[in-house]
Parts: sequence; structure tokens; C-alpha cells
Amino acid sequence: MYIGKAAQLSGTTVKSIRHYEEIGLLPAPQRRGAYRIYNEQSVELLTFIKCAQQLGFKLKEMQAILDQHRGQTLPWEVVSNAIARKKHAVMNQIEALQQVHAGLEEFETRFAMEGPELDLACVQSLGYNN
Repeated sequence: MYIGKAAQLSGTTVKSIRHYEEIGLLPAPQRRGAYRIYNEQSVELLTFIKCAQQLGFKLKEMQAILDQHRGQTLPWEVVSNAIARKKHAVMNQIEALQQVHAGLEEFETRFAMEGPELDLACVQSLGYNN
């Protein structure tokens, strides 16, 4: 199939496919004259890349995973480890955002209570001064 069909089936764009090829994330396809010819394996790999991106993986992270990709199967142990690391990083981000949210709630409460009289000491007591 041609690049447009591969893009359509995988939910990505022609531009993205070309970029993935340039950076070595997607193996160069066979050619028929000036046209790139993609197979089902290419579409599956493109779908995997698209899905991983939507779940927060960076292209560099996917390169590390796919560097170990041989033949028709993905290195599931490597993928599983990468998922575990990503989940841990996301949990850390969630915790940090929850702390920011709690600080905003406290700031909002104090501002509502003290209004224009809210002073620097009050803001500093929240622990968010540099």
C-alpha cells in the first residue's frame, strides 16, 4: 500500500511517517519506482507509535524500545519495562500537581478571607516563594 493509505489505516499523517523514517523509528519501506510501499507490519508499527505517543511517550523513548525490535515481534519485556517507568513518572507528576492544587486551594481560601489585606507574609507562609 502507498503512504497515504498507511497513514489513514494507522491514524497518523504522511508527514509523520516520513519523519519517523528520517529518524530511524520506522524502517525504510520498499519502493516501487518513486513510491514507498508499506505492508501490514509497517501499519502495525505506526499504530503502536501513535498509541504510545498518545500515552505520553516521546519519540526518543520509542526509539530506545524499537532499537531492539527484530522481525515481526516487538520486544515485549522492553515495552513492559518502559510502561512501568512511564507509569511511575506519571504518578510523580500527579503527586506534584496535587500539591500545586492544594496550594492554590489554600491561596484562594486566604485571599477570600483577607482580600486586599493579603500581604507578602501570608503568601510566604504558603511556602511558594522563591
